[in-house]
Parts: sequence; structure tokens; C-alpha cells
Amino acid sequence: MRGICQDRVVVVTGAGQGLGREHALALAAEGAKVVVNDLGDAAAAVAGEINASGGTAVADSGDVSDWAYAKALVDRAVAEFGTLDALVNNAGINRDRMLVSMTEEEWDLVLKVDLKGHFAPMRHAAAHWRERSKQGHPVAARIVNTSSGAGLMGSVGQGNYGAAKAGIAALTQVAAVELARYGVTVNAIAPAARTPMTEAVFAERMRAPEDGFDAMHPGNVSPLVVWLAAADSADVTGRVFEVEGGTIGVADGWQYGPRAVRDRRWAPAEVGPAVRDLIAKAPAPAPVYGA
Repeated sequence: MRGICQDRVVVVTGAGQGLGREHALALAAEGAKVVVNDLGDAAAAVAGEINASGGTAVADSGDVSDWAYAKALVDRAVAEFGTLDALVNNAGINRDRMLVSMTEEEWDLVLKVDLKGHFAPMRHAAAHWRERSKQGHPVAARIVNTSSGAGLMGSVGQGNYGAAKAGIAALTQVAAVELARYGVTVNAIAPAARTPMTEAVFAERMRAPEDGFDAMHPGNVSPLVVWLAAADSADVTGRVFEVEGGTIGVADGWQYGPRAVRDRRWAPAEVGPAVRDLIAKAPAPAPVYGA
């Protein structure tokens, strides 16, 4: 039986462990040819696991926030398999700390790895697909990004991580519009799962049950990623999906709310009552995690 990603070439970043590893395995199980990216030897271990089980994968080790390496990663997929059909941006780190204690290095590192580490592979993959489209080749390409509830609602102690993940959500929306003309869809997920990154933060909630459905297993997130990377998802773009256990939801972002209008400049003393009236009419924001 052919899988829903049969013979599609997919790059998965940060695929040496956690969510990325599960995505790579699930994509391969559905017939994809997977380029497994991570730092060090982790990518080779996952690629070896896929090949040993009868799938097709190659490992490529490097830092996806490095501009030249991100291009080389895309080029490797094309050289190895002749094309690229999907990019799953999963690589990321956290350096959690309250704002008053956060260092410049902790801020810069998280924004570099998480946000630039999404943009750089996207940029080079998009250039590949644009060129294919201009040459008259059919393109049915997919980008799946990884945001977070910390980016959508905010999370205490994660100002750097939340800013990066919010940037990923906004970048997803922009890229979906810009790349649609080339046959590319762009979506994002905001997953909740037990991974090396989350175990220390949510130790009690993330504990695996002794029996029954393990709602926090990272593999629960991967079926959505596989479908978003498949040809069947062509009519879905610019969306952010929350996914946890057996639950998939569409995250609803910023919308235009109630407005107060004058046909002249506002007087400063008028602003306070107007703003309070607008807030009373508007839906309450989702609470910040940890507040």
C-alpha cells in the first residue's frame, strides 16, 4: 500500500531526537524520502533507523541558522533525490529565563536558532521552487513550520523563545501569500508533547502513563505534519494548528476588533474612556502560560 507521501522528498530539520525524529520516521513510513538534519551524529542514527526498516533516508549534519549551510541542505536533497517536495522546519532550542535575568547571549542564540533557523532553509527552498516554476515544472511543495503556544499566547520565563515562535507564526502567514504563486503551501504547528526540551519545564504533566494512551508522546504530533507535507493538503495554507495527543485545533490569530472613530484628532483626555470601552467590547485575550 502506498503512503500519502509516497516518493515525496522531504527535509526535516532538528530530526535527531524528539518531535523531529518522530516526524522523520512517520514521513518515511508513508513513503517519503527523507533528508534528516541535525547537529553531530544524531541525524545519522535516525537515517540509519529509517533505512534499516526499509525506508529511504540520508543524513545531513549542520546548523540550519547558517545561511550557507541552509542552502547546502536544500541542494543536498535535490542532488540526492532529484527534487524537493517539502520542508519541515523543526529545529529549535530554548534558554528559559525571566526578562530581568536574561542575557544578551540567551536572547540572540534563541532568536538565531529558532527564527533564523526557520527562515534560512525556507528562503533557499523557496528559491528552488520558484526556479522550477519559472521553468514550467509542476510544483506541489509544502513548508511546515514549528511555532508554539509560547509564541501564540506568551509564556512566563520564555520571552526569547516566545518572541521567536511568534515570529515563526507571522513568517508562516507572510510566506503562504508570497509563495502561493509558485505552488507552495506554508503552514505551522504549535505542538505540545514530551521532548528533551519540555521534560524539565513540564515534568509532571509530561510523565508517560503506566497504561493507556500516552497523550504527550511526540509521535502524536507527526500525523498532522505528514499530512501537511503531502500532496493532499494543497488547499490549506497560512494556518497555524495546535496539536496535542489526539487533539488538532486551528489557532486563531490577531483579528481586527472593535474600533472607536473620530473625524478629528483625539484629545489625550478622551483616549482613556474610549480604550476602556473598546476593551469591554473585545473578547478577552488568551491567558499567558504560567501567569
